[in-house]
Formats: sequence, C-alpha cells, structure tokens
Amino acid sequence: MTNVTETTTPVPAITAQKKKPSARPAGRRDRKITPWLFLIVPLALLGLFTYLPAANMLYYSFTTWNGFEATPKEFVGLDNYAAIFTRDDILPVFLVSVYYIGASFLQMAIALYFATLLSFSTWFQNLFKGILFFPSLINGVAIGFVFLYLFQPNGTLDGVLGVLGLGDLSQQWLGDPGVVNYSLAATSVWRYTGLNFVLFLGAIQSIPKELYEAADLDGANRWQQFRFIIAPGIKRIISLSFILAISGSLAVFEIPFIMTGGANGSMTFVIKTVTLGLGVFHKVGLASAMAVVLLIIVLLVTALQRRLVPDDKVDLS
Repeated sequence: MTNVTETTTPVPAITAQKKKPSARPAGRRDRKITPWLFLIVPLALLGLFTYLPAANMLYYSFTTWNGFEATPKEFVGLDNYAAIFTRDDILPVFLVSVYYIGASFLQMAIALYFATLLSFSTWFQNLFKGILFFPSLINGVAIGFVFLYLFQPNGTLDGVLGVLGLGDLSQQWLGDPGVVNYSLAATSVWRYTGLNFVLFLGAIQSIPKELYEAADLDGANRWQQFRFIIAPGIKRIISLSFILAISGSLAVFEIPFIMTGGANGSMTFVIKTVTLGLGVFHKVGLASAMAVVLLIIVLLVTALQRRLVPDDKVDLS
C-alpha cells in the first residue's frame, strides 16, 4: 500500500485588521490652538487700551460729567449730541477741515507725480527719493516749531521774499484769519507728501517690467504708460491714500495746535474737542459726544469712498 504524502504549502492567513476610529490627532488640535495662544496678549491689550476706552467714551457722551471722579455722572440722553449741531462755536469748526482736505488732494497729486517720475531711470534718483521722504521722518511737534519760525513776521519766508524782490507779498501768515489756514495746510502738504510718495513708489515698482517693455514696443509714451499701466496697477493704493487723507483731514490736530493753538480762525474739530474736555470748561460729556460724532463721520466717509471706488482686483493682462 503506497502512502501518499500530501504536501500542503501553508497559506499565510489574511488577517483583516479593522481600522479603529482614531481620535483627532493631538498635533492638529495644537495647530488650531497655537495661533490663539499668540493672540491672547495682543487681543487683551487691544481690548484694554482701545475698545474699553471707546466704550467709556460712548457712555460719557450721554452724561454731563466734568472729568472729576468725585462729580456724579448725570445722564442727559442725547442732549450733548443736540448741542453739537446747535451751538455756534462747534459746528463751524468743521469748515476748517475743508482746507486740509484740499491740501491732501494736492499732496497726493505731488506724491504721485514724483513717484511716477522716479520710478523710471533718472539722474540722482536715490537722492531725490531721500529728499522727498525726509519730512516724514521728523516729529510733528518739531515740524510745527520749524514752520512757526518760518511764518513769523520778518521770519525766513519774509526774508526769502525780500531777496527775490517780492517783499510786498509779506503778511501775517499766522495772524491773518484769511491766510492762516492756507499756511497750516501747506505745512501739512510738506509733512505728508513723503509718506504718500513712498506708498505710490512701492506700488509702481511692483508692476511687472514686462508691461513697460511691451508698451515701449507698441510706441506708448510716458503719459500713456501712466494712464493704462501705472494708474490701474496702483488703484488700491490710491484708494487707501484717499481714505487716510480724508480721515486725517477731519482729525487734524498736531500742526495747528502747535503753531496757533486754534487762534485766528484755525480751530479744528479735534482742538475744539480737547479744549472743551480738558481745558477750562471741563465738559467731558460734550467732548466725548464730539469724538463719537467724528468717528461716525470718518466711518461714513470711508464707506462712501469704498462704495464709489470699489476695491476690485487689478488685472492688467
């Protein structure tokens, strides 16, 4: 009898391993929590020094508080807001902002012109960039004192006019109510043109050079390059500059306060607010209401500007 030995090759057993539903990886949780850990301190400081004072200011605007802790805060509703639009010494100071709004448009035009000019190859390019940007590095108080001596009677400006044979044009640059706001607005133009110049120059230099090369091949001159390449390419920066210029013109304070203190018709809305709240009047409630009104006006102007000039994506291709 023959024994048949059956050799069987062992087949490895296939073990079906069921995947257990794993919990969310710890690393993923950490990636979501870590940014908030970095934001805790900045958000706390922002709330403590920005939003909490703003909330207090809003509360004070409905009271007659005079700024002294021992004095009770009597709730008066909307009386402070009504006084802003009825008192003869508050509403007219808004008109002073018109001078600075006009000056802001002038400074943006000057900055855009020089930014466009110096974006191309010119003689002493870096020197002119430094000269234009230099005023932005100076403290506003120092600028106020410098121009205070420039505009004083028989000062630097009058001396220069005398040398040029234009001495008859000398006048009370800061003492004449009809001239003082023009002098202060010109000071603001000198101070802020450099900042707008840097913004415009950086935006222009970010435009691809291939576009200029293609324009040169098509025979486009400098004006056509500005109109069809530069202006559309820096549309967002121009829009931002308009927002900063208008909001800054409504809230101007430093230059007129240092140079005139708001005298001779140069009182701005912010100087008036500070005078009422921290001066001899101690009307903190009314000053707070004025600050709230100014904030609302700036927000409305910004929203209107964004509506008229929407922030569309720039496409030059």
